[in-house]
Amino acid sequence: MMKSNVAVLIVMISIIIVGLIGIPFGNPLLVGVAILLEILFISLATLITKGYSKALYACIILAIVIIIGNSLTPQHIHRMMTFSKPLNTVVLIIGGYILQGLLIYVSVRAIKDNRSQPFITSRKL
Repeated sequence: MMKSNVAVLIVMISIIIVGLIGIPFGNPLLVGVAILLEILFISLATLITKGYSKALYACIILAIVIIIGNSLTPQHIHRMMTFSKPLNTVVLIIGGYILQGLLIYVSVRAIKDNRSQPFITSRKL
């Protein structure tokens, strides 16, 4: 596995851990959605481990959707502006913005690295 794919996996595992920490403190009505997102991240991490480069594109799209969704949610904006629930706010900022932005960056790097990797050819004997 390429070094850049390992970086993607490290970021994804970090997102999964932060998500698991944040689920109990989040809105009880959204627990199902949060669990589905966790399963999606685990599935993408598995696909990347197996070498499927298309999963990197899905990581970028998912991270963008999560950042936009967090930015459009009035409760999230209120929490970040007031720090009314400090633990929720820290989990939101780390998992919903910092790690998602990092996921976009490392995924783009991995895609570039995967494209520049020469193809392995077989030798004729």
